[in-house]
Amino acid sequence: MKISFIGGGNMASALIGGLAGKLTDAGNIHVVDINADALQRLHDQFGVTTAFEIDAAVASSDVIVLAVKPQQMKEVAAQLQPHIGKQLVLSIAAGIRAADLSRWLNGHAAIVRTMPNTPALIGKGITGMVKLAGVSEAQSAAADAIMRAVGATVWLSDEALIDPVTAVSGSGPAYVFYFIEAMQQAAQEMGLSAEQGSELATATFVGASQLAAQSHEPVATLRERVTSKGGTTYAALTSMEASGVKEAIIRAMKSAAERGRQLGEEFGKD
Repeated sequence: MKISFIGGGNMASALIGGLAGKLTDAGNIHVVDINADALQRLHDQFGVTTAFEIDAAVASSDVIVLAVKPQQMKEVAAQLQPHIGKQLVLSIAAGIRAADLSRWLNGHAAIVRTMPNTPALIGKGITGMVKLAGVSEAQSAAADAIMRAVGATVWLSDEALIDPVTAVSGSGPAYVFYFIEAMQQAAQEMGLSAEQGSELATATFVGASQLAAQSHEPVATLRERVTSKGGTTYAALTSMEASGVKEAIIRAMKSAAERGRQLGEEFGKD
């Protein structure tokens, strides 16, 4: 499989690291970016070929991964259009709707839109994926294999669900980091050192997340098992409930989903 990346940033680097020498040889991976340092780093680290502009290597690829910033996508699509044939186009750009990308690529229909998240940088990501009707079964399998190089995948039946995916998993790591920050601050205010608070809070999140992932029971049941009536956990959760923490989180995530929908409309304007 020949794969070209348009954009060589962090997410592209994570994908290349998961693909090179595994799904395909590094020599079959081509990266286009205007940043010379990024290209040199990717070549030195993985052995991929590179270029400063879209070229014949992109045109001969089986898959083209669009890994540029959303605001750059329309311009990149215009540059890419003359090189498009039957390739699968895989977009990892937030907010760019597949229909708009197809229009910018002169009606190209073999497009898969994805929403990965930053744990992909350590191979622990999860990606929401949706495809246009022009994507073949073989191309679907290729898209899935590429994104599975950095974590799990979830296929969606409706592109409108990408916005909720963005709110849950795309933006989700920031919510986790925010909660860890709060736990660290509380730890310090109660007399623990910054290092102790960081170690305790981070390890708690890692352990609890792995327990939730490996358990066959609902997370509500796991929570209840830690919460003895009148105990310390009960006191903490009662305080959170009184402050409306759960409702605030739900409202925040719905706001994220709505902003995702708005960005799709903004970026999709001609």
